[in-house]
Amino acid sequence: MALAAAVALPKPIKSQSRSAFPRGFVKYWPGEEALQRCLNVYERSFKHGGLVHLQRKEARAYILSRATSESGFGRILFSDVEVKRRPQIYKGREWNLLDMATASVVVVMHVLALFAPFTFNWPALWISVSLYIVTGLFGITLSFHRNLSHRSFKLPKWLEYLFAYCGVQALQGNPMDWVSTHRYHHQYCDSEKDPHSPVEGFWFSHMSWLFDTDSLVQRCGESSNVGDLERQPFYRFLKQTYMFHPIALALLLYAAGGFPFLVWGMGVRVVWVYHITWLVNSACHVWGTQSWNTGDLSRNNWWVALLAFGEGWHNNHHAFEYSARHGLQWWELDATWYVIRLLQALGLATDVKTPSEAQKQRMVASVKRTGELN
Repeated sequence: MALAAAVALPKPIKSQSRSAFPRGFVKYWPGEEALQRCLNVYERSFKHGGLVHLQRKEARAYILSRATSESGFGRILFSDVEVKRRPQIYKGREWNLLDMATASVVVVMHVLALFAPFTFNWPALWISVSLYIVTGLFGITLSFHRNLSHRSFKLPKWLEYLFAYCGVQALQGNPMDWVSTHRYHHQYCDSEKDPHSPVEGFWFSHMSWLFDTDSLVQRCGESSNVGDLERQPFYRFLKQTYMFHPIALALLLYAAGGFPFLVWGMGVRVVWVYHITWLVNSACHVWGTQSWNTGDLSRNNWWVALLAFGEGWHNNHHAFEYSARHGLQWWELDATWYVIRLLQALGLATDVKTPSEAQKQRMVASVKRTGELN
């Protein structure tokens, strides 16, 4: 396997010139044993190229499987993550119809939100907060993410479909496309085939990737990983009629409370849920702590967890993707998990998956055997 790699040791050897490795970004030259150990532990991450960042107590690794000049990298503010300086995707390419439609919706929602100070009233704020919980918690984090993407628990079909419909009203795409992208993210996490890794730049991972569907198809291919949803007529129906549902909600809000309800119930609420969801993709791969060596950039970020109903415990999630619970410690607040537990107590959520203590210990033991430190 030909690659340029580097491991930062506690006391790096500074006498080695970086110019000796002109085809790769070299942080420090590693010892042969340290490099081989790193390759053995994270071999899966190299299958598709990209960069892996490992946070440890005594050593850090920056590994590149594709040759890139040092000048093509930069450091994200307040982070130790080095990323590519990606050219602006808005220039020098043809925009297809889907990209233009997606960008138009995002822009319209942001413009609508700008009217918030001029249309404020308490009922409008109440509508906005209520829909934030309905579409953000029940729709995106509970349904699209933990239930549909990872099958962390089972629900009666009527309730599964109800929560999925709530997710459609978040204006983040239909369930099949959302789930497909997320499954590819875990399959190719922080490699060059990841749909939205900060390796390509912070803003790319935050939102720019949404406006480049051709690049997404080149990275991951067509949505061929959601056969479980494709077999269900309900999800095919939502994909075919996706935009009609948010439009219907917008009309209902306008009829109920005029322009203030439209601004706060659609503009403010949608933009708020947009950026909270996007922060999980961007901030939680850049800022925070790593409790587990998962071979990617995932971090536990407490303030994103508060905003995103527990989704900010992202390193925990990447360590145990199947888990319905992301806040694995008692102090790691996870609102989505509390709702799942309530549904379980009511007999509505079944087959709820969480990592056992033995599974946690096995992960710790496997890390210790290879000499990696948490």
